[in-house]
Amino acid sequence: MTHIRPACPADLPAITAIYGHHVATGRASFEISPPPLEEMQRRHAALVAAGMPYLVAEVDGVVLGYAYAGAYRPRIAYRDTVENSIYVAADSAGKGLGRLLLAALIEACTAIGLRQMIAVVGDSANVASVKLHEAAGFRQVGVLRSVGRKHGEWLDSVLLQRALGEGDTTPPRAEPG
Repeated sequence: MTHIRPACPADLPAITAIYGHHVATGRASFEISPPPLEEMQRRHAALVAAGMPYLVAEVDGVVLGYAYAGAYRPRIAYRDTVENSIYVAADSAGKGLGRLLLAALIEACTAIGLRQMIAVVGDSANVASVKLHEAAGFRQVGVLRSVGRKHGEWLDSVLLQRALGEGDTTPPRAEPG
């Protein structure tokens, strides 16, 4: 049985290994070198400190995937919009973990009052990720052609967007400051 829960520091070695595999062998992440554990710890701590959800999918006590939301852009006007990231262990792909993680991430972001979620899918050939997002209610809003170069190839970024909760159907929260 799969258990989706908030990630904790003890999960970071498994998260680092999952992500490292995707960085080294895949085209979903535009990072070239897998970040070390210390960098992944820093990233996790920053997201948690910002109040963002960071989840893991655990099966029989083993972390097989993770997902998190982070600020879409740093400027304050984007404060209600997040970008998601989802990675699943290579030997667990296609088993529904990504779907479970994305659903839980959408729920967690909605619960804290966020209004829009953006998926930036690395590589337009990453059909599985595009379909995963579309099945969760995202719609494709654009493709940035040949904006990344990795493994000797030019890569696209596919942009998908989904409203959270009331989306833009109600007035925004008060302006800060």
